[in-house]
Amino acid sequence: MFEYYNYIKALHLIFMVTWFAGLFYIPRLFIYHIEASKKPTPEKEILTGQLKLMTKRLWNIITWPSAILCIIFGIWLLVVQPIWLQEPWMHVKLAFVVLLIIYHLKCHQIYKQLQRDAVNYTSRFMRIWNEGATLILFAVVFLVILKSAFNWIFGVVGIIMLGILLMLGIRLYRRIQDKNPNA
Repeated sequence: MFEYYNYIKALHLIFMVTWFAGLFYIPRLFIYHIEASKKPTPEKEILTGQLKLMTKRLWNIITWPSAILCIIFGIWLLVVQPIWLQEPWMHVKLAFVVLLIIYHLKCHQIYKQLQRDAVNYTSRFMRIWNEGATLILFAVVFLVILKSAFNWIFGVVGIIMLGILLMLGIRLYRRIQDKNPNA
């Protein structure tokens, strides 16, 4: 089984990338859907119909299958190399994976609401929500590459700084958009 470890790891990474691609793009589609719901008829119906279809395809054909396969290959890696479960960095990584699954499930809830034309969030909230997957990705990649639950002071400060930078970017985008709505 160990001779297949690198193949399993490669597949885990491939499906992690496609899972994150879906998680990065789905909130953007949510934003467009929310903004389209405020447009006048018939533009509203045309846009929301197209966005529902795009969202459905992304969510059901790419994101969900990628999430399931990423988790399966990740578990398989731990079965092949159970020693990783004794490492503190792996415990932290698995905690972030749980957060990612929760994030994914919340996206699923939002997806289902928008498919029913229930708009319960603002596009501004969705822009902030969109950064959740980015923060988790940074944390997981650094944990896996450094193989350390690293110095928590630097790790926490780094994640907070990244969050602040992302929020500043959202604010800057908002200001640009307010000045030029067609940008």
